[in-house]
Amino acid sequence: MKLLTYKILFLFSVILLASCSDDDEKKAGNPVMDIHSEFNSAMYGDSLPFTIAVSDDVPLSTLKARIYYGSEKVSEVVIRTKANGSYSDKIYVPFYKDMADGKATLEFVLQNINFTMNTVTYDLPVTRPVYPYLTFVTADKEYKMLHTNGHNYELTTVLPQKIGGYIKTPKVTDQGNELTFGWESEAIEFGSTNFITFSNLTAGEYTILFNTKDYSAAPFIIAYVVNGVEMEKLAEGDSEERYKRDLTLKQGEEVRVEGIDDFSEWWIDPDFFAQEGDKLTFKPIDGKYRIIADFGRRYLKVEAMSGTTFASLQEDGSGAIWIVGEGAGKPTLKHAPSWNPDMSICLAPMGNGKYVASFVAGETIGVNSINFVFIHQKAWGSSFKGAETASGGNLPLTVVSDLIFIGKGQNANGVDDGNLALMADKTLTEGKTYVFEIEVPAGLSGCKLTVTEK
Repeated sequence: MKLLTYKILFLFSVILLASCSDDDEKKAGNPVMDIHSEFNSAMYGDSLPFTIAVSDDVPLSTLKARIYYGSEKVSEVVIRTKANGSYSDKIYVPFYKDMADGKATLEFVLQNINFTMNTVTYDLPVTRPVYPYLTFVTADKEYKMLHTNGHNYELTTVLPQKIGGYIKTPKVTDQGNELTFGWESEAIEFGSTNFITFSNLTAGEYTILFNTKDYSAAPFIIAYVVNGVEMEKLAEGDSEERYKRDLTLKQGEEVRVEGIDDFSEWWIDPDFFAQEGDKLTFKPIDGKYRIIADFGRRYLKVEAMSGTTFASLQEDGSGAIWIVGEGAGKPTLKHAPSWNPDMSICLAPMGNGKYVASFVAGETIGVNSINFVFIHQKAWGSSFKGAETASGGNLPLTVVSDLIFIGKGQNANGVDDGNLALMADKTLTEGKTYVFEIEVPAGLSGCKLTVTEK
């Protein structure tokens, strides 16, 4: 009998709960918000705190805080309201470029499970913050940028010619945030910490400028100059490592390089320049050349040109010869071009069909192994060969050396045709200079390579 009674009571409770649930679903409800925060004003970049007590006679669903600039919703926070009570959070007031002081709309929306909503809105005056200072953050130091007027800030101090860093703001109120400005897609962007590279014509005291409203900044003076002509950046992605200038040079003239702060520490190629202190004198014959300032390697690379293209070997023995392969590189051995002709080394044209490339054993050429070829153009095509008879534009090359020989083919002397190699049981003497001089007579007959140890 007791068991039957318990079963009846259980069924009655289930029916009662279902009935209550049905009643909740039928009720529209009345979401009520008691907002405990004041919203008199804000600054762009703030995180605005709020505390709201919510209640309803049916279960609540969500509390949403929203900010609108005009008709555009620019920020939103969604809170799950599992029960009546008090809820706190913050909503971000977005910081946009060129946004003037104005009035935003702050909106709170409370919704219950039956989609009944209560909405409260505020007109929120918003101003662009004016900071007492900014901070320029570099890899090893922080600099204070002082406020001058409007939204302008400046840093004046002794700086290197190029300096990279990002800019950050201080927190000026309890609800403020630390904001950052960095470099993205060739421009200064809010929220980034990628380094902005400022640059001046020379190192020393100069001024860095930045405006927190329009993100304008200065200086960006990349002025690397050769003989009074400004170099231009090579189109190699976002890298700032290499700059070039094509110009006509004369044998024996001084080559003046300006704007490179640490140029006295760069490696100078003795095949192209005689160096006396800061003075560089051009050694090859008169002609058009491309000079590349390679900041990654701190190296002034020179390549022979013919008009707007790279020079190549001509029928009368003039033009250019290039090295590609392994075991020799400039400015160091690790920078050997490998088998990429785009990185090939140009021999210095000395006139009358003579071309020179010199290397220091253990520094720019291998002591125990070399494996490179001489090609006639800065691309794959014709080259010098070891076989006495060559065709297809390739030319036989005789090598005069007691250390180095030219391959005639794996079946002939064990080295690929045209590749230079060290003779068996021979090595180069570390620290010694080895001069490779190719003579190309007019008509391209009787080409000879002489290797001299100095």
